[in-house]
Amino acid sequence: MSDKAAISLATGLEDAERVTVALLVAVAAAEAGRPTLVFLSKEAVRLATEGVAVGKACEGCPDIPALMSRLATAGGTLLVCPICFRAKALDDQALIANATLGGTVQLWEWIGSEAACCFSY
Repeated sequence: MSDKAAISLATGLEDAERVTVALLVAVAAAEAGRPTLVFLSKEAVRLATEGVAVGKACEGCPDIPALMSRLATAGGTLLVCPICFRAKALDDQALIANATLGGTVQLWEWIGSEAACCFSY
């Protein structure tokens, strides 16, 4: 059985609490040694560009940049929907280091033939 964790996030900073929860799940998986991928779609694609993943959702919440840093340090990757990314006229050159453009085909290729734990936010 696969130990992969796939997290789908469709919300950006308009719902910072949802972003925080998704990142907490991803960080926990990656820091536990699970291969971890966060698939970003809709407004969440903006989080994969330099300088966008900022702030803190609430008092007592970890800040979003720290979660993004922990995810990258633990080997977690971001797969960014290219349709959503280009629809927002974002710059490919502004992608952060652990982010790549890729859609559903690349998501399924990453998951492979075994099951994966999947979360959606």
